[in-house]
Amino acid sequence: MTTVKPAPIPAEDLAAEIRRQLDAVIDELHAGEARWLASDLASREKLLASVSTTVSVAAERWVQAATRVKRLDRDSQLVGEEWITGPYPVLTGLGALRHSLAHLSAGESPLTGVQFGSAPGGRISVPILPNSAYEALLLHGFSGEVWMPPGTTEEDIRSGAGLAQRDPTKSAGVGLVLGAGNITSIPPLDVLYELIANNRVVVLKLNPVMDDLLSVYSEALSPLIEYGVLRIVTGGSEVGSYLVNHPGIAHVHMTGSAATHDAIVFGSGQNGRERKAKGTPTLTKPISSELGGVSPIIVVPGKWTKRDLRYQAEHLATQRLHNGGYNCIAGQVIVLSKAWPQKDAFLKELRRAVATAPSRPAWYPGSDDRIASAKKAYPQAQHLGVNGERLLIEVGTNDDPATLETTEFFSPVLGVVTLPDTGQAFLDAAVELANNDFVGTLGANIIADPRTLKSLGRGFDSAIERLRYGTIAINAWTGLGYLTATAPWGAFPGHTLADIQSGTGVVHNGLLIDSPERTVVRGPFRPFPRSVLHGEFALFPKPPWFVSARSAATTARLLTELATKPSWRRMPGVFAAAFRA
Repeated sequence: MTTVKPAPIPAEDLAAEIRRQLDAVIDELHAGEARWLASDLASREKLLASVSTTVSVAAERWVQAATRVKRLDRDSQLVGEEWITGPYPVLTGLGALRHSLAHLSAGESPLTGVQFGSAPGGRISVPILPNSAYEALLLHGFSGEVWMPPGTTEEDIRSGAGLAQRDPTKSAGVGLVLGAGNITSIPPLDVLYELIANNRVVVLKLNPVMDDLLSVYSEALSPLIEYGVLRIVTGGSEVGSYLVNHPGIAHVHMTGSAATHDAIVFGSGQNGRERKAKGTPTLTKPISSELGGVSPIIVVPGKWTKRDLRYQAEHLATQRLHNGGYNCIAGQVIVLSKAWPQKDAFLKELRRAVATAPSRPAWYPGSDDRIASAKKAYPQAQHLGVNGERLLIEVGTNDDPATLETTEFFSPVLGVVTLPDTGQAFLDAAVELANNDFVGTLGANIIADPRTLKSLGRGFDSAIERLRYGTIAINAWTGLGYLTATAPWGAFPGHTLADIQSGTGVVHNGLLIDSPERTVVRGPFRPFPRSVLHGEFALFPKPPWFVSARSAATTARLLTELATKPSWRRMPGVFAAAFRA
């Protein structure tokens, strides 16, 4: 047999062929848009039910592909992260959206029966966690609510819920989703939000890091592809640029960095910087975005036990090291009180937690360079971990914290800064620091023991009101807000294209709430059984998203199976696994 090597295709011809293929994709979606607009809400709910089935079927292969991309040992407890941030939130998100469509189809608001609460500043709050009897038991001791902007009425909230599905025949065109490269549930969840919340059919362009998941996504989302409302494409920046500027694309949504956002909106290089300074974008269509930032972890001083110190050190290590540190919501800077008598004891436990967390490769592109730049800015930083792959920066009195507070390192780099005072004075100063000095407004974390929270009283509530972040977690990680299907996820509202910070708009938001201000989630300070022994009514053990949770992989798999087909008979297995953490 003779092997014939084909002649290479000239670059210009290849580029032209790629453009023709992308043009065809957009033409197909415009045809699918007509079918989508002609479908009623009951049909759309049925379509999402089909997607739930295909996601469930693809879940095992999904996690295997993500494990390969992130170069994890398939027997590692860290594989649990790929279940709980992969198919699991997509399944729960589909369930929440189906709930909303069912209510709308019946002529009701998705918030029918919801009892609103109150929040500081005269705000109305909407409870979003727990959202079912299953969640109430599974996440016992956790709660969440959406704070609406001041002046919003209950009638505004109920009548506005549903977003574009309140007028499902109104076209929003073809949207482009530029998928994230770090968490595998982000691209599918963004597609679902565009389709349902905005009534917009979608072309999903994968981040090249996630190209190996193309076949998995194609299987999991096959009902949407077959219905003609979704197409998935791969390629580099030239494909993304062509689609962004294509006249057939009506809207762009991206997850990534502020630098990438600015290049899309204003162009790259010196010309792009000049256009940004003048506020004259080259992009002529609307764009929404989720861009991460530098997330603070404010530790309010109190009187903690030795086990409290160790548990919360593992909690904070998780907030940085989950997914290797490649999370837009990874906690980056811990804010401590200089006057806290237990500061040194806590830092000792923190060093231990960061050093002993399970080892993993630096799988995300550019990680080593970002760690090197952090080390250059802070030569005194400590290398921790089996191979010294993690950096802990304890900013001293004579050190400048600015680089740490304004650079999203997107790698296993964790910093510590200190402020004077204790109690309310410390908390107020920490809030001001986070609001004024940190880049981004996606999420902020606060850790405080129950006795300290009680002593602060309304002063604590006032501090939360002043904290300008899209998700605030109290004795929890803001990652829980990401995992809560009914919680809006995005930056604090008000950013502009020229000062984008953590982006504009929200996603997830399974109850389709119109114009939310922020999400606030709360958790127990201690895990069960210590929570009960110390007066907290919380039956939740060490969370499966902790990097130190020994049974994380089993628990997360069982949670995904429960999300696939909720049943009380599955609950004992989930709890048995969770309590082995």
